Amino acid sequence: MARKSTLIQKDKHPSTQSSEPLINVSDVVKSFKTAGEDFFALNGITFNVYPGEFLGIIGKSGAGKTTLVNMITGVDHLTSGQVSVNTNNRKVSIHHFNEDQLALWRGQNMGVVYQSFQLLPMLSLLENIMLPMDLCGNYSPSQSREKAYELLRMVELEDHAKKLPKFISGGQQQRVSIARALANDPPIIIADEPTGSLDSITADHVFGVFETLKNQGRTILMVTHDKSLSPRFTRTLVIQDGELAHDSQTEAM
Repeated sequence: MARKSTLIQKDKHPSTQSSEPLINVSDVVKSFKTAGEDFFALNGITFNVYPGEFLGIIGKSGAGKTTLVNMITGVDHLTSGQVSVNTNNRKVSIHHFNEDQLALWRGQNMGVVYQSFQLLPMLSLLENIMLPMDLCGNYSPSQSREKAYELLRMVELEDHAKKLPKFISGGQQQRVSIARALANDPPIIIADEPTGSLDSITADHVFGVFETLKNQGRTILMVTHDKSLSPRFTRTLVIQDGELAHDSQTEAM
């Protein structure tokens, strides 16, 4: 059983907020067996995410940020607790899906952006963006190609559409990975340290793309270790030793 957290446990959304939560993370625990006692990567984390938020998840390396994102996307299994997501007027507990169901649901509802880009090296930039559309079957081949070009124009890389990833810069690859995350028009964007491996000027440009997406109505969760980005988020969570140490939302109450 998880030890009792001494840090923030409950999310208290201001009463003026009328919309329903888009994401509910409820008492999530992720533990690992060790030679001695269990190690808690996450210990009883609870919060809500509301539509249109640009949420920064901040913490030092090893604090549990990426583990938390893996619980929200369903790419890793939780020990206890629940993650539910409300899209298309349907609330689902994502950890109740089997692997095939979850992969399809995630492809249609979440766009994930990784620090390491994870573009397929043998595919062109255009083909990398088309791939999630083709896997979900939401578009015909001609429609997915047209939309992929549109997304490349959005990140100002349409002139590089037929290049392989190795022939563009790291910042350009990250912009392609953002475009790929938008391929199926998901309501939620999850970004795990998307600027961590970029120089400061390129990182600021990439961050600006996320700000534009937020202004277009996307809900974005971004993991970062950079506290200086806090003012640019609409809300920040601080993760410390696997627990929710601070929620900037509580300051406004």
